[in-house]
Amino acid sequence: MPQNVAELWAGYDPRKEPLRTEVVREWEEDGVEVRCVRYFIGSFKGKVAWMAAFYATPKGEKNLPGVLHMHGGGQRANLHLVKYHARRGYAALSVNWGGRPMEGAKPGEENTDWGAVDPTQNNVRGYFNVKPGEKFLDAQESPRNCNWFLLTLGCRRGLTFLEQQPEVDGDRLGIRGHSMGGNLTMYVAGTDARVKVASPSVGGTGFRLDSYYHVPPQIRRVTGGRELFRRTMGYQFYAPRIKVPLLHLGASNDFHGQMDATYATGARVPKGVPQRFVFATHFNHRFNPAQQVARILWLDQHLKGGVKLPATPKSEFGLVKTAVLYVTPSRELPVKRVEIYYSVDPDPRSRFWRSAGALNLGGHWQAGLELEDLSRPLFAFANVFYKLPKPVALPHGEAQEVCISSQFHELKPEELQKTRVQRSGGPERVIDDFKFGFRDWYTLNGNHRPLWQHWTRKVTDPKWRGPKGAKLALTIQSEQPNVLGIVLHENSWRSYRGKRRTYVTEVKLKGGKPERVTVGLSDFKNLTDGVPLKSWAELDELGLVAKATIRGAKPVEVAANPWQGPQPVFKRLEWMLQTSP
Repeated sequence: MPQNVAELWAGYDPRKEPLRTEVVREWEEDGVEVRCVRYFIGSFKGKVAWMAAFYATPKGEKNLPGVLHMHGGGQRANLHLVKYHARRGYAALSVNWGGRPMEGAKPGEENTDWGAVDPTQNNVRGYFNVKPGEKFLDAQESPRNCNWFLLTLGCRRGLTFLEQQPEVDGDRLGIRGHSMGGNLTMYVAGTDARVKVASPSVGGTGFRLDSYYHVPPQIRRVTGGRELFRRTMGYQFYAPRIKVPLLHLGASNDFHGQMDATYATGARVPKGVPQRFVFATHFNHRFNPAQQVARILWLDQHLKGGVKLPATPKSEFGLVKTAVLYVTPSRELPVKRVEIYYSVDPDPRSRFWRSAGALNLGGHWQAGLELEDLSRPLFAFANVFYKLPKPVALPHGEAQEVCISSQFHELKPEELQKTRVQRSGGPERVIDDFKFGFRDWYTLNGNHRPLWQHWTRKVTDPKWRGPKGAKLALTIQSEQPNVLGIVLHENSWRSYRGKRRTYVTEVKLKGGKPERVTVGLSDFKNLTDGVPLKSWAELDELGLVAKATIRGAKPVEVAANPWQGPQPVFKRLEWMLQTSP
């Protein structure tokens, strides 16, 4: 039985078995040739397995670099994405590892078929399993009984498909994947020497079986040997095997590809291997254009000789009386701005990233980090934004700047207390005066007049947590009468602290002049049972929404009536303490 990554993949050659292929359907549009194909993965337990995929190339071109895309959980092969890459001069293959219906499929059309095994999401326990079973490969406890082994094998056969296409230069192959596809990106990059550049997003982060401060591990239960699973399926054991340029695309509050673990996994990549980290602040499982474009340019740089991405900015703590983060950007492109963030929350999913005022001192930027309590850990990083030589088209929209993140800095409480840093600052009643717009928020549907939403985790930070007996006051100016929804999430991702609950209230706006609306605990009702909110103490997120659908057993619409007129002007959000007459 294989005991580690090297033994697990020893002797497997993805080129050895003949690659039978079949074209399910094909067409041409806007100078791009597209095929829905199937290729032979292998035989497992006496039955053959086939992978369906979309394959696209620019019409009539040869000697193309190839890119393999691996979709995320609950998704399918991405037709739009392969056409996008083809328009950028690639031969692009998007595999349908999950077996969901292909876009535009006709009745009876052949799809992915794993035969006697099932590594899809119809067999969820297989992602954390090494025990034998009806839909698993080996008859004894083995890492080959983990879904990830078979999926990685199927994706490596996808590289074989790419390199055998007549229009492809097999020496220029890159890979990318999102979420579960990000996991596969790390597995494939760590096992297949044909990969020349890789970029996982919000996935492929190691140490998922380990606790972090008081936060339970991401994977709490493994069927079979937990240590065997760790040694053979832990991404931290694939990272040292990666020898090609690697860009980690992430979201600072991601539930899956957690930020701290992403950096810890990247630290195990061999020194000298080009590596970048790019994080979208405040987001979970999504990015802004400035982060999204970094992956596109990374592939271009290493497969087509495109724009060279700046190096990771240099950064370090200064710890005298005040904690300071110093940041020195690389200068390959013109620097537009530097944003410095820090936090005192050990939970990567729910922490609020405080914006520190970054001071430009010519060659470097710096920001003081105010700490009210030295018994909490300190986390910090910076985002440097560079102006691009020209706008870059994205699958949706375009980017005019690119973001590169610094290294991740962490000081545990015991380390912080040994420094000369002194406590400073204290609780603040004003949550936001919006002088910096929505810098401390993340926005959904920002350009959609009836569906915009603004969310912040500021209320989970002890600096802005609601005091006992306070009310929430919002000063706002709406052009027309409207109903604004205010949504509060309690214990988001913090099951170790208590049950997650969502509380909502709706406030009527008169419109015209600025007005202040005030709401208390009793105004917020739990969506499931109507019970009022009892305390501000365990809130994790606050949303101001034109309209929102809160998912659950019975989805609930908040502020269901369409928003009238332009988006309102938010002027002030604060905690108001009741005073005696």
